[in-house]
Amino acid sequence: MADVKYDVLGIGNALFDVLVRTDEGFLAKHGMTKGSMSLIDEARAAAIYADMGPATEVSGGSAANTIVGIGSLGARAAYVGKVKDDQIGKLYVHDIRAAGVGFNTPAAKDGPATGCSYILVTGDGERTMNTYLGAAQDLSPADIDPAEIAAAKIVYLEGYLWDPPGAKEAFVKAAKIAHEAGRKVALTLSDSFCVGRYRDEFLGLMRNGTADIVFANESELRSLYETSDFDTALKQLRNDVKLGVVTRSEKGCVVVTPTDAVAAPASPIKQLVDTTGAGDLFAAGFLYGLSRDLSHKQCGELGALAAAEVIQHIGARPQVSLKELAQQRGLTI
Repeated sequence: MADVKYDVLGIGNALFDVLVRTDEGFLAKHGMTKGSMSLIDEARAAAIYADMGPATEVSGGSAANTIVGIGSLGARAAYVGKVKDDQIGKLYVHDIRAAGVGFNTPAAKDGPATGCSYILVTGDGERTMNTYLGAAQDLSPADIDPAEIAAAKIVYLEGYLWDPPGAKEAFVKAAKIAHEAGRKVALTLSDSFCVGRYRDEFLGLMRNGTADIVFANESELRSLYETSDFDTALKQLRNDVKLGVVTRSEKGCVVVTPTDAVAAPASPIKQLVDTTGAGDLFAAGFLYGLSRDLSHKQCGELGALAAAEVIQHIGARPQVSLKELAQQRGLTI
């Protein structure tokens, strides 16, 4: 087995986030489904951006947010994602490296611009995402470095990768390399609409052992098993995966294996500002705990802490040291 260089390596769509506070009238005007993630083309991206108010612009991408959170907890983290060698792409590379994350994916010299996600946050803190993948969709198997993958304890893949064909192939290649090196592969289902597009394929990844660990929220879990009953869906999840982690907002989370189930509570917050990144940062805390061989309940508590931090401000990346925050709360770190 290769020496461990990273605790967690994430692979995902490298996207620059453009966030703005808005109301449900804006969503209706543009035909958006509240709480969803929709893929859009460059023309629609331009139309939405032109109609948006003053925005907060930050580096994002689901798996990248998770990996930055893992780094904030003090673990060794790396990321694989595709940007273009343009102004936004250079900013993206700077941001992720400045967070202490290893990032060596070569930037595209030509082709579409660095991808952007236009995120509308309504008064209740719910986020609605409109994603122009841009250069992110050009991630390919050639961008997967076998030595880097084999050197990570856990390889973390986002479900959104299943949209671009080349990224899908990169996903499968990385999982195969990880397993050949004796590593674990984690998958986040990403979004209930994403699950709706690829339900059978996601179930296949779980049942054939490509994914050892699966993250989902209640909506994604119900969509996966096409049932409105949470307990029924959870029972099916236990049969399909070695380790399943289901977040339940203010109810905390449930962690299941084929033989066990453990619940962990949510962390208290003062005010819900923006749910963007809640699942991403929960995964960061949980994966950090797994990399340190903590109990499933302790992993859930760390996930809840990281998620609570990020939903109390605009943007999907932590604004304080999660390691220091965990220590202040008396959590094992």
